[in-house]
Amino acid sequence: MHKVTDLKVLYFGTPVVLIGSRNEDGSANLTPMSSAWWLGQSCVLGLGNSSQTAANLRREGECVLNLPSSAQVDAVDALALLTANPHVTDHRRAQGYRHERRKFAAAGMTELAGELVRAPRAAECPVQLECRLEAATPLAGNDHCTAFEVTVVRAHVEESLIVPGSDHYVDPLGWDPLIMKFCEFFGEGRRLSPSRLAEGWRMPGRLPAAAPAAV
Repeated sequence: MHKVTDLKVLYFGTPVVLIGSRNEDGSANLTPMSSAWWLGQSCVLGLGNSSQTAANLRREGECVLNLPSSAQVDAVDALALLTANPHVTDHRRAQGYRHERRKFAAAGMTELAGELVRAPRAAECPVQLECRLEAATPLAGNDHCTAFEVTVVRAHVEESLIVPGSDHYVDPLGWDPLIMKFCEFFGEGRRLSPSRLAEGWRMPGRLPAAAPAAV
């Protein structure tokens, strides 16, 4: 039997992306998000209009989509409630967000220069996609979000993830992406750890903290 329900969250499970972009002063920004989908060499990113990344994309017209593996869940979670936008709304403060410009340092990641774009790559991420902005479309019925369409102009992939004997295909068995499902982290075929984002958004199904190791 199905139940008719007004779902508050529709994040059924998508890969986590760390979007590298440049702030107005030229500094590097790194933002986690999971509202992304690909088709061919195009990707659509769903971002809130008040985010620093949305402003950077509109101004710079480029970004890098860094895809972390499940092993990098702690680095991603460290960024969950940080914003490079100095104007933190009361709503976001109530969720636990705070202003932080040094995103790479906060995540313990290393900034690398893009080759075809100015936006930064995250050295530790096994997949890094340099992209250029093609279009920005407001979401129907939602004044707070925009769909940004980007084109991948160069892909950097950890060599061990390439199918042997091929230069163009990622090994689906070797690639273990970090997945966000209903604001919780999943990978390696299992639930991983509690998410600060889920806590900030007061998700009712938040995973409990990990039990201390036995002595």
